[in-house]
Amino acid sequence: MLKNIVITGATRGIGKAIAEYFASEGFDVAFCARDAKAVEALSFYLSDTFKVKAYGMVADCSNVSDVKSFGAFCISKFEKINVIVNNAGLFIPGSIFDEKEGDFELMMSTNIASAYHLTRSLISALDTEGDGYIFNICSTASFVPYINGGSYCISKHALLGFSKVLRAELASRKTGVSAVMPGATLTDSWSGTKLPATRFMTPENIASFIWIAWQNRKTCVMEEIILRPIQGDI
Repeated sequence: MLKNIVITGATRGIGKAIAEYFASEGFDVAFCARDAKAVEALSFYLSDTFKVKAYGMVADCSNVSDVKSFGAFCISKFEKINVIVNNAGLFIPGSIFDEKEGDFELMMSTNIASAYHLTRSLISALDTEGDGYIFNICSTASFVPYINGGSYCISKHALLGFSKVLRAELASRKTGVSAVMPGATLTDSWSGTKLPATRFMTPENIASFIWIAWQNRKTCVMEEIILRPIQGDI
């Protein structure tokens, strides 16, 4: 049986690694991102490299209308959906009292509201026979309050809470929900850092653990997947 996966924010970092990993295993992919050229490039790359169907849509996940439109787009492509990855995220550094006006709303809309609205949009199409799974890409900031991480920490705490409620609500239909909480991962967020690459995890590390959780979906759910660099977080 053909499988498919839906991913937000999939053109770089963790989202792209997940798209590549699942496509390499034969999954068709529907994804969104803000950059039209990047969306087109990834769609071609996935279909050409892995011989799967790849459907990309330009969408801003801080915009509820865009998120709902992406949900409708996915349903138009897939009769049934197997995996949803709420990956889109935004980090703007700053303390609660020093953040710019609007930063709180922007991070909340991107980091939690997008997951809420996309999941609601897709739930009717999500597989109910043990092959449906939702991964919410949280962060160690979902349970550790970082200085200078004000609204980001708040939004990621909320995403962890959403994951817990969602898991409880969907358990009876055999739908797994994992909150994936990576620490320092070498993505564009760390661009320009002077730290060596060995102090970070790679996006591919995260994707591989998500695949392990999916493989075990029939009998168990990895409720919380906490990942940190081997030498500890930064």
